[in-house]
Amino acid sequence: MEECRKEGKNFQRLVDIMERLRRECPWDREQTNYSIKNNLIEEAYELLEAIEKDDNKAMVEELGDVLLQVVFHSQIKKDHGTFDINDVIENLIEKLIRRHPHVFGGVDYASLEGEDHLKKWEVLKQKEKNRQSILDGIPSRMPALLRAVKVQKRMAKVGFDWDEPSQVMEKVEEELEELKNARTREELVHEIGDLLIAVTNLARAYGIDPEEALHKSIDRSIRRFRYIEEKARKEGRKLEEMTLDDMEQYWQEAKSKGL
Repeated sequence: MEECRKEGKNFQRLVDIMERLRRECPWDREQTNYSIKNNLIEEAYELLEAIEKDDNKAMVEELGDVLLQVVFHSQIKKDHGTFDINDVIENLIEKLIRRHPHVFGGVDYASLEGEDHLKKWEVLKQKEKNRQSILDGIPSRMPALLRAVKVQKRMAKVGFDWDEPSQVMEKVEEELEELKNARTREELVHEIGDLLIAVTNLARAYGIDPEEALHKSIDRSIRRFRYIEEKARKEGRKLEEMTLDDMEQYWQEAKSKGL
């Protein structure tokens, strides 16, 4: 109970500080929900990095930064008389209770498989948000790979999915062939998009997170290119003066070293 009082006290202090900043700090006062919207995305990605590194100290800091964005946005709306942080919290509490009838409503879900729980969750969301399509509610501003996976998973829930990874592989090859035959820029954009969708489907078919796979591939590219840079420094050469063949040689060398 004492711990709960401390948490409540600290949270109220945070809200009070934000309210004062909006009154007395010129920069904070001139911000709008729109002007700080990208901050939330940046802070979320910094939190993801801390989680992936299992860095508890960094997680404490980054969770705080994400929380600040929630309080900041809510305070801006409070200043305009629209809603405040209490409305946000109350809405969240009601939603959590409503979507967990097996915990708060006396409904027995113990006999259901995990996938059934997820389906029930989706049904509840569909009903409460009055969605007409199972694809409604997927943010258009999500990173494209994440959005593609989410769309594909939603469609798969009603059976619109491939049976075997081999079928998806054939689709990838088909899209690649169409890309080779593209002639205009518009056709290239279209076919590259279709190829990326097919590759995303292939990753999902093998149970691989395409976002994670791409991140790892990017990390490998960075390590190998840094190896090229280091080689150039040791030889007293500038990258601009190296031939593509020289750089490719060092790239393959880095690859052979497991970088």
